[in-house]
Amino acid sequence: MSNVYFIRHGQAGTREEYDSLSELGRRQARLLGEYLVSQGVEFAAAYAGGLSRQQQTAAEVAAAYKEAGLGFPDLSIDAGWDEFDFHHVYREIAPLMCADDEEFRRAHEEMLAEASKHADDHAADVHRVWRASDTKVMDAWVEGRYPYAGESWEQFIARVAACRLQGTDARPRENVAVFTSAVPTAVWTARALEASNEHIPRLAAVLLNTSYTVLRLREEETLLFTFNAVPHLNSPELRTRR
Repeated sequence: MSNVYFIRHGQAGTREEYDSLSELGRRQARLLGEYLVSQGVEFAAAYAGGLSRQQQTAAEVAAAYKEAGLGFPDLSIDAGWDEFDFHHVYREIAPLMCADDEEFRRAHEEMLAEASKHADDHAADVHRVWRASDTKVMDAWVEGRYPYAGESWEQFIARVAACRLQGTDARPRENVAVFTSAVPTAVWTARALEASNEHIPRLAAVLLNTSYTVLRLREEETLLFTFNAVPHLNSPELRTRR
């Protein structure tokens, strides 16, 4: 039986530079590492997806262990843990939705204008708040309402669910870290809860940056022990979701 810590990446950059941590994101990740060190949590293996924000989060956690004079396992990269490509989804589906829905078109254009105006302001709401137009685009992709050349919702879930924590030195009762994103964490959480796929977006929506979710894996059994924990983020301004 292994304890798997699913760690969501820290706060990301702006909408156009989302695959990198903001300064706050790096601080969140370092605080997580320091907290895990303080709790005596040791990891036998560590994984990350292929995305920069996931690997940067892992690097900050590993640095906290190094500063404490403790070892941290080498990071194994597996793109299976990647988040779905929301930018690709947006680029293909949003124009089709604009042609069909005037209300969506106005909201979408307002969001683009605001993002352009605040391109260098990482704290601007447009980069931090999930807009109604964002939700509509994701819903359209999940439901398969428009043609899309990329990975479908079903393919994404299958890809994440197929990830295996193999090739590690982890033994029963040891800990494994997986540095990933909100929706992959929700996929595995839903699996542990035996929840349907329609619950995955709702689980993902509440996950905070650098939160950890602990699942205990035993043969074919997956148990949920901790969900969306952020004891290292002890003030409201440190708690973010995007």
